Amino acid sequence: MSVSVTYEQGKISDNYEAYTLFEETLADLVGRLGFAGATSWGDEQKLEKLWHIRRPLYEHLTHTAEHFWLAKINEEVVGFARSTLRDGVRELTELFVKPGTQSSGLGRQLIERAFPEAGAEHRIIIATSDFRAQALYLKSGVFPRFPIYFFGRQSEQVSVASDLAFVPLENTEETMATLADIDKNVIGFRRDADHAWFLANREGVLYVRDGRPAGYGYLGHNNGPFALLDAADFPAVLAHAESAAHAAGRNEFGVEVPMVNETAVTYLLSRNFKMDVFMAMFMSDRPLGNFDRYIVTSPPFFV
Repeated sequence: MSVSVTYEQGKISDNYEAYTLFEETLADLVGRLGFAGATSWGDEQKLEKLWHIRRPLYEHLTHTAEHFWLAKINEEVVGFARSTLRDGVRELTELFVKPGTQSSGLGRQLIERAFPEAGAEHRIIIATSDFRAQALYLKSGVFPRFPIYFFGRQSEQVSVASDLAFVPLENTEETMATLADIDKNVIGFRRDADHAWFLANREGVLYVRDGRPAGYGYLGHNNGPFALLDAADFPAVLAHAESAAHAAGRNEFGVEVPMVNETAVTYLLSRNFKMDVFMAMFMSDRPLGNFDRYIVTSPPFFV
């Protein structure tokens, strides 16, 4: 017997249901891939604790979304998709369908609504390693460019010789213009709305050489993004970030690294950082940006 599916636009009050669906889907994916790592699914205390951490991110994604769609069966949310549009670049930040319903066409319907081809110069996704989802993305016209791995270790005080100055970022028009110039050079587009959220929720640092901006980075319980005009500065930047984590009493330090960023990967491995088994894939309709000079936002809901 056919099941009636309805599609409606999401709103801020739908975020918790979207969050729990994401956690359920993640647990299912981890199990299917044979990973041993635990998730929060099935533990109400862990779910609630993580929700308080993730809530500002979900609210940011909702407030600044271009599209936010829900799929419902009998008023239960069984899938959702959300995307942003920044400076002509449309990014699918989330597409999740309840386990047991992934092959029913819900994903295709959601992606058609939230990730259309029209109205964007580029379209990008940071996708999970789920081949079923990647097949759906491929059919929508985006293709794998490089994998992204999480590198982590116990934080330590560490230094690397550098002529960089580390200047705290403040949310001003001048700051936004500087960050926009760096982003245009590194990732290929500006995203003022995201920087406003980063500056309100993380510790922003401007890297300066001889009085001129050389890049930026964001530190906190979650690190990133980091964008540099010269990849050779990554050892000094990552050493500074790890040391800041150690000084703040954060025992663990980690970053989401595009594997085309050879300088960062080489440095992190030299520091005995461990790679997480859970891999993501950057996908786009056409090549853009210089991600050999970039480290992705963590958690990697968006670039």
